[in-house]
Amino acid sequence: MKTIYNFIVLACLMLVLTVHAEARFLKMGLNISGFNTLDPHYAASFSDRILADMVFNGLIRFTPGHAPDLEPDLAVNIPEPEIINGVQTWTFHLRKGVFFHPVPGLPRHGVTAKDIVASFQKTKDPAQSAYAGGYDGISIKALGPYTVRFIVDPPQSPLLFLPKLANYAGGFIVGRFPDPVHPGRQILTGTGPFCLPETVGKKSCLLRAHKAYFRGRPRLDGVKIFFLPDSATRLAAFDRDLDLITGESVSSWIDQVAGKKNIIIDSLGVSETATIHFNTSIPPFNDIRVRKAVAHALDRDLFLKPFGQGMAKKVYSPVPPFMPGALQKNQVLMLGLDYPTNPDKARSLLAQAGYPDGFTLNVVASELGQYLKNYQTLKKQLARIGIKVNIHLADHATMHKLIRTGRCPLVIYEAFRPNTDELLSRFFHSESIVAGGKKPGTNFSFYTGIDDLLEKARAEQVTMNQIRLWEYAQVKLLEDMAVYPLHFRNQTYVRKKCLDYGHSVVAAMALYPQITEKTFINSGKCP
Repeated sequence: MKTIYNFIVLACLMLVLTVHAEARFLKMGLNISGFNTLDPHYAASFSDRILADMVFNGLIRFTPGHAPDLEPDLAVNIPEPEIINGVQTWTFHLRKGVFFHPVPGLPRHGVTAKDIVASFQKTKDPAQSAYAGGYDGISIKALGPYTVRFIVDPPQSPLLFLPKLANYAGGFIVGRFPDPVHPGRQILTGTGPFCLPETVGKKSCLLRAHKAYFRGRPRLDGVKIFFLPDSATRLAAFDRDLDLITGESVSSWIDQVAGKKNIIIDSLGVSETATIHFNTSIPPFNDIRVRKAVAHALDRDLFLKPFGQGMAKKVYSPVPPFMPGALQKNQVLMLGLDYPTNPDKARSLLAQAGYPDGFTLNVVASELGQYLKNYQTLKKQLARIGIKVNIHLADHATMHKLIRTGRCPLVIYEAFRPNTDELLSRFFHSESIVAGGKKPGTNFSFYTGIDDLLEKARAEQVTMNQIRLWEYAQVKLLEDMAVYPLHFRNQTYVRKKCLDYGHSVVAAMALYPQITEKTFINSGKCP
């Protein structure tokens, strides 16, 4: 019997050692030159969202690979709202035994209600968060060491409120601790399966596994992220030794990759929508005739061609067709707000506005292919009506900074937001104006014409009424031609067959397939 017992112990030990030996660093290549921020409450670009997804949690989360489904994260469950003293409240009970990432020189810190309160107070502060504008009317207090209560006044529907607490934008839970090495400084930490890098190099950074992660120690030792904006360089690195890379939304590129052995191409939502935002506060686009002239000069089909057959699909309203409140093509056409391509009409409108010979536009484009392709298509089409477009190329992080100065006459932007209120409010409410707004967001058009509709929709408890108000708001946007919707497209990633995400992938708010504690590399499937 003792011999059998010793054999079982030895077998278990060998299994543990084998599993640990198979663990390794995942090597991922992103089409960026670097990160813009390590603070998830400022994460705007897709790359910053990828980083935040691996490092931070929310009270609830979008189910990995299956957004927009929600499930508990740091909270034990997702409660129903209650009315207490005439006010809507949501009470969350926290998991016990959750720890922030270790900080050298400080004792291990378990997450309590006070940390949750502090994190949301940061989220609500415009000086500490880019998403403060979405948390008006929401307050939070600790009811005990592991219980928090949100007071929402005016009340919000679950459709609007719950995504604000999820692992996205302002919903990420952050911990801040005094830096024992540099007095006066604070260290930002998360609770996720991987820890923030101690330093970010010019070419790469390393995220190490959080061994005390509450869902279990990650199967990977860490994730090494390489900054590879050039598609050819990225693909060559993938052929050598990378496990996962961002793809290009171009059919010719996909065809080239599809012929390779032992790889998998993942196409996943959520789809990002590309729109043209006109800065209505400065010439020439402070004149509605100029904005409409540009709209009539454009052809949505030509914006699709650089991406290849089926890689992108046209949209006719700022809210894409797969979200509540979107205007469908037939509705826009019926209202006469599709602005059909008509260069002669465009030139006539320019002449009426005092620009018979056109004018010159200076715009900032990202190094990312999808941004540059859209600007290049815009340049060709506007040249037909005498508008010269000078494209200034910048790395993606720099582009994000420059387009928020308020000096760009026109911005093409790709984005997704978790609900329709968030999308419309962050892009078109006056509080969200990029430079000078009360709570600066991504209102690149400096538009102020639908504040009342958005606020009424936000306060509405009947979903159908909310949708109707969102539709009215978009009709107004199109009438004023503050924004010209272009298309939406899925995310494309390429991986080696030996990389297993640990979950199936349909859609991800983080805009990548999501690396979790369950992700692993199966050496048996590697070539």
